Amino acid sequence: MIESLQGIEPYLVAAAAAAAAVLVVVAVLVRRRRRGGAPAETGTAGGGFRLRDIGRGFADRMRAALAGDRSVDERLEAVEEILLKADVGVRTTQALLARLRPRLVSGAGAEGALDIVAEEMLGILGPAAAPAVEARPHVVLVSGVNGVGKTTSVAKLANHYRRQGLRVLLVAADTFRAAAAAQLANWASRLGVDCVRREEEGADPSAVVYDGMQVARSRGVDVVIVDTAGRLHVKANLVAELQKIARTIARQIPGAPHESLLVIDATTGQNASNQARAFAEALPLSGILLTKLDGTARGGSVFAVRSELGLPIRYVGFGEGLEDFAEFDPQAYVDGLLGRDRAKAVARDSVSL
Repeated sequence: MIESLQGIEPYLVAAAAAAAAVLVVVAVLVRRRRRGGAPAETGTAGGGFRLRDIGRGFADRMRAALAGDRSVDERLEAVEEILLKADVGVRTTQALLARLRPRLVSGAGAEGALDIVAEEMLGILGPAAAPAVEARPHVVLVSGVNGVGKTTSVAKLANHYRRQGLRVLLVAADTFRAAAAAQLANWASRLGVDCVRREEEGADPSAVVYDGMQVARSRGVDVVIVDTAGRLHVKANLVAELQKIARTIARQIPGAPHESLLVIDATTGQNASNQARAFAEALPLSGILLTKLDGTARGGSVFAVRSELGLPIRYVGFGEGLEDFAEFDPQAYVDGLLGRDRAKAVARDSVSL
């Protein structure tokens, strides 16, 4: 029995480390805006998650991998293992290692090497800010496969804009799933915003979108968010329908949609990149809304999506409540992932003493 337990111990340690690694994501090391526009406390992800607790395993493993007198190859091999277990993806990991190698040759210590890793990670993530609401109405098209939390994310996004003092209109173009329009209408009622939908099931989604654009223009709405059916990316007819919706929007509102978001479930790991790639071939996507960060150890997929598709992570969701939602902040994410937020906090405490 003891021998059996000893045999599985390395796997348990690896699993625990991988979970800590990317639950960091929850990190939501993000910029969370409170009412009135003030940023939330750094390190708090909503739902009670704190980076200092979540990111510790990953950060400690990275420090251990980069420390000591080992060769550059040995350190890079250790870093590679950590990144792959975090579901960063093979191609993205290899690209990151290639950028790291020439910078590690100088023999930097663990902290110096960690700074290099952070810099390279930030280089991959790049800017993430969503486009400003300038044209009125500002139209956001939201798509994604079944079960990713798309409709709930639409409601959270509506709340995000509403708290900025913007007038929001929801359009229930998901006529494929039973009761989807009613679900969105219920969210709209809770938020105190309008919702355009058709009562009959199986209505033409493009017709609903047409109605929505007309209402938006007549009422002087600031932001229109279009919820679509949870389309499986392997179904060509549903993808074609999504393209038709986009054309309908463009005919009614020149230059729209101004933002085309793909909702991805963080728990899908590497499959997230496959989904994003399939949708990117069908639509001119502008960003990713990543959901369910509170239930995954695979948040490293944000690097794969960003690197392989060039799509920024705009927003993240990490709970069931309307407030469990934030703009993605690459700097805060990387700081939390590598434990740099803790180091900064210690430095501030030392200075205060």
